[in-house]
Amino acid sequence: MARPALMRTTTMYRRRPIIGLSVLICLSFAATARSQYEYNQKPINYSNAAVSDPVAQLQKRILAGSVELRPRGDQGYLRSVLAELGILESSQTLVFSKTSFQREGIHPSTPRALYFDDDTYIGYVQGGDVLEVATTDPAIGTVFYTLDQFARGKPRFVRQTENCLQCHASTMTHDVPGLMIRSVYPDPRGQPILSEGTKVTTHESPFSERYGGWYISGRHGAFDVQKHMGNLVGKSRDDAEPVDPKAGTNVTDLSKFFDTSAYLTPHSDIVAMTVLAHQAEAHNLMTKANYACKFALRDARIMNEALGQPLDEMSDSTHRRINSSAETLLRYLLFCDEAPLAAPIEGTSTFARDFTARGPRDSRGRSLRDFDLTRRTFKYPLSYLIYSRGFDGLPEQTRSRLYARLFEVLTGKDQDKAFAHLSADDRRAILEILLETKKDLPACFQATRP
Repeated sequence: MARPALMRTTTMYRRRPIIGLSVLICLSFAATARSQYEYNQKPINYSNAAVSDPVAQLQKRILAGSVELRPRGDQGYLRSVLAELGILESSQTLVFSKTSFQREGIHPSTPRALYFDDDTYIGYVQGGDVLEVATTDPAIGTVFYTLDQFARGKPRFVRQTENCLQCHASTMTHDVPGLMIRSVYPDPRGQPILSEGTKVTTHESPFSERYGGWYISGRHGAFDVQKHMGNLVGKSRDDAEPVDPKAGTNVTDLSKFFDTSAYLTPHSDIVAMTVLAHQAEAHNLMTKANYACKFALRDARIMNEALGQPLDEMSDSTHRRINSSAETLLRYLLFCDEAPLAAPIEGTSTFARDFTARGPRDSRGRSLRDFDLTRRTFKYPLSYLIYSRGFDGLPEQTRSRLYARLFEVLTGKDQDKAFAHLSADDRRAILEILLETKKDLPACFQATRP
């Protein structure tokens, strides 16, 4: 479909003030923004902490001259950044709701593109001033950057704190710096109809409540069996009801909605979208568990010092604080409350194959990245993010608790109904995969080897 006549040219968005746009979008949603944790105080020191995330490491290589980012046409540094970070172009998902600080460039005819791997997320808006970047640091969790699309020489990723955290550190992110995959009711311009509410999408979300304001390409069963909110706009700015609710069902060609040639691929793959929704929430819960442990240990030291006790002594209360957030993370990583699929889903791009190929695999060829996509997302329901920087960077006390609880579940010692979705075969397969592919497993795991 040709672009509407009202479509703005890309040059209209160049050099608009980033801070002004950020404040504008955040003011709409700042009512939910607060923080349970004083993450800019010790022991987190979020805004001033040294970071070692993938983007910070890439910046060091750029400044050292071992990497050169090359702009390419209207997409600027996008393709070059993805290549240097090893992010799949097939991970592309497209959101047309105005829920980014570059909102003026986002419209149903010019959606914002997102690309991701296990650690990093890149946002691209046609004609936008900057690439938007979120990535995972092992010590402080999600870190935000922008990259000037028009910079020359050695471009710099500029770290963003206060501006991004107005929205990205709220109840929607569990009150820690984090990520949001939002489902909204968009009007014909892509503006969220706020009176209809907004939902954070995770793998726990009912399928029928997912992907409002996003384009979705792929098959997902008959309309009366399994539907989502993607590909639809409301009748007007005050009426969220779509003209034809079935118009967004099983869409395999997005070109009827917008000019797909302006993007790296013509897809917004339903499988990529499903993985993205799982992953963003997992990163938030890892950051929450990270912070909860560090604050619990800080408070314990303060109390021990006041009482004249050994500084490293941990009370029952301290253990409970650490274990509570670890348990929440464990259950999410094990897909305990995953919304079941009512019908198989199938994407339109190579994402499923590309994602699965990244392994690692055990001697029987099995991987935590293997998909099911008929009744649930993954064949072996333990998140592949157990291999991630975020998981490995968790405090030792939290990681030890996670491993101990995981061992209890996988060996069948814990038969709580929360884990009833894991069959004996599931538990055995996951345990066997971990034994061959995950480094530094504690001794209890090693004892189960044949």
